[in-house]
Amino acid sequence: MHAESPSIPPSLFAFSIFYGGMVCIAGVLGNKQVALGPLAVEAGIFAFLLLVVVSSAVAELHGSTVANRLVRIGFVPLIVSILLSVVVLAVPAAPDMDPARADAFALMMSGTPRIWAGGIVAYGISQTLNVTIFSALKGREGGRLLWLRAGVASVLSQIVDTLLFVSIAFYGVFPIGQLLLGQMLAKVVLSALLVPPLIYLFVALGRRLDRGPDRA
Repeated sequence: MHAESPSIPPSLFAFSIFYGGMVCIAGVLGNKQVALGPLAVEAGIFAFLLLVVVSSAVAELHGSTVANRLVRIGFVPLIVSILLSVVVLAVPAAPDMDPARADAFALMMSGTPRIWAGGIVAYGISQTLNVTIFSALKGREGGRLLWLRAGVASVLSQIVDTLLFVSIAFYGVFPIGQLLLGQMLAKVVLSALLVPPLIYLFVALGRRLDRGPDRA
């Protein structure tokens, strides 16, 4: 008789797939800066905020150990997507490919080793910090104030993410003071506005998935 394999909770399965997708797309979206009123922010922040929300939701539903494991597994799609980008950029474009499209692709997908290293380091440290702060606040507050715990953890992890990425990627290339200040302000505002409602949505969705259709 074969022992049954341990089942993965439906919410963890679904959130893990979603998390991996957001890890990969964040860097691509970051190639565009968007204007939100007076704030200018790279568009990858929207995917990163979803990463923060998902890791916090997993910590709420399944504990900090599982959430930190999810963050560590997230290095796999992140690093593989970078390596695939390097390989694809190195392979010559087909002769009949529109040169303008080839140039645009190279411009969008290329990056310096410092930018790639900054993204990897900032991702790992800031996401781990988010789970750690969220879980520590949960230990103090119990299951209460979900919106506040998620918001505080997101704001602090976003500040660290910006400090690490901008410093590693651009320090010494050009003055980074204004860039740091602007990015931090934009990310803090977006975290405070978007994370609290999103965390309730994801936790509720996760609980519904885990109840199953017969008990929903």
